[in-house]
Amino acid sequence: MLLSIVIPVYNEKDTLCELIRRVLDAPVPIERELIVVDDCSKDGTRELYPTLAQRFPNARIRVLQHEVNRGKGAALRTGFAQVQGDFVIVQDADLEYDPRDYPKLLKPLLDGRADVVYGSRFVGGDEHRVLYFWHYVGNRFLTLLSNMFTNLNLTDMETCYKVFRAEVLRGMKLKSDRFGIEPEVTAKVARGRWRVYEVGISYSGRSYEEGKKITWKDGLKAIYSIVRYALAD
Repeated sequence: MLLSIVIPVYNEKDTLCELIRRVLDAPVPIERELIVVDDCSKDGTRELYPTLAQRFPNARIRVLQHEVNRGKGAALRTGFAQVQGDFVIVQDADLEYDPRDYPKLLKPLLDGRADVVYGSRFVGGDEHRVLYFWHYVGNRFLTLLSNMFTNLNLTDMETCYKVFRAEVLRGMKLKSDRFGIEPEVTAKVARGRWRVYEVGISYSGRSYEEGKKITWKDGLKAIYSIVRYALAD
């Protein structure tokens, strides 16, 4: 069995190599491949790619690059099209999410109980960095709205950590280019009646000074995406 880890990257030169090290150190019981999709970084991240083979000589890493910035959703679609694994996990490159959570995310899939697993920042007893109250409120509102349309009872629809059996993704025609990818995926998982599990994860969120990119405008676009993909493909 093989785990494909899709890593969308945009201006993460300070964290990318450390993130790859953590991914490779994660205690997963199956082989892994890393698919790094660079969404036209401008901060020097691209200069790191020729060094990855030397830094991580035994790793299975592929790098794909967009020539123009297209957004996280587009980067994920590029990565999903190239996966070769039995399972696929989304991993941001900014160190907010901890690859040491991979075993608990994979367990329902490896046990044959789930088709999709979401890692929730809002359940369980794992550690969380305390940051923005209104981000918390916004995330909970978007999850509630999504649940109303999908009839799922998720606690964290906007989480990065989503893990799929590969056939789930192969059956989806994803369209979102930017952060609308999260509600779009959720709507299509619900429409496919896949078995969804949720597990608690740790979370070390970044401040805007540390490079956080999502804003209230992305929240408005997420509302649009929730309604759009609930009503049509």
